[in-house]
Amino acid sequence: MTTSATRRAAFRAKVNQRQGLLVPGAFNAMSARVIEDAGFEAIYITGAGVTNMSLGLPDLGFIGLAEVAEHTARIRDAVALPLIVDADTGFGNALNVRQTVRVLERSGADVIQFEDQVMPKKCGHFSGKEVVGTSEMVGKIRAAVDAREDGNLQIMARTDAAAVHGIEDAIERGHRFIEAGADILFIEATESLADIERLPSLFDAPQLINLVIGGKTPVQSRDALAKLGYGIVLYANAALQGAVLGMQRALGTLKSNGRLDEDATLVAPFSERQRLVNKPLYDRLDREYAAKD
Repeated sequence: MTTSATRRAAFRAKVNQRQGLLVPGAFNAMSARVIEDAGFEAIYITGAGVTNMSLGLPDLGFIGLAEVAEHTARIRDAVALPLIVDADTGFGNALNVRQTVRVLERSGADVIQFEDQVMPKKCGHFSGKEVVGTSEMVGKIRAAVDAREDGNLQIMARTDAAAVHGIEDAIERGHRFIEAGADILFIEATESLADIERLPSLFDAPQLINLVIGGKTPVQSRDALAKLGYGIVLYANAALQGAVLGMQRALGTLKSNGRLDEDATLVAPFSERQRLVNKPLYDRLDREYAAKD
């Protein structure tokens, strides 16, 4: 069995190859299981997705450490893939960041992401964001690095400064964040193709690029981004938006027709649903442990 230390070390090496690792986002254990089953190599636990799908609210800072830790633990129990966990602002100051790392590391995170927005934060592709001072975020990163027990648990630093102060400020922050110990850099909501092309060459650490479907960053192919040197190509809410459309189509048909059959264009077969939740395993275990007298 792969240990957490082995998994984290292998994932660190994978990200450092800077070959555009394609990572979808999960919002619960079932979506994580689907991602793993589809053959992806890592999962991003999306704060926006958890907020949207568990609370029915927009990504405006409504969830805290307890909710993120609970979702992380449930997803870790369901899948073996490396988990990148969106920890928003760290839910407070540097001391809160320290506690966040301790809790999420125990919950099964392999990478923990922190951003430099003020609280309450907003989705990186919303307007009206504000960021904290660079020195405050540097302190948070240092606290995160010092708090981890496993040195291969990676700390990802995200800056939203491009939308607030411009791309040059975001670049300057990126250098400061890496100097403070961040393992991965994430410059959010880059809008210029020229900036997308030049950013990987500016930093020693690998970078994540976030392609929000319908968001501000121009969508590029994974292959093109890999050639540029990005470590991770993130589609944080592709599964969420696909699931919403699937529900709308299936329920729209049910409402219109008054019935819904096992139509492969609208719903997964009953048998597929049971396969994804490992029902055959539990059937076998039920037989194995059943009373024999």
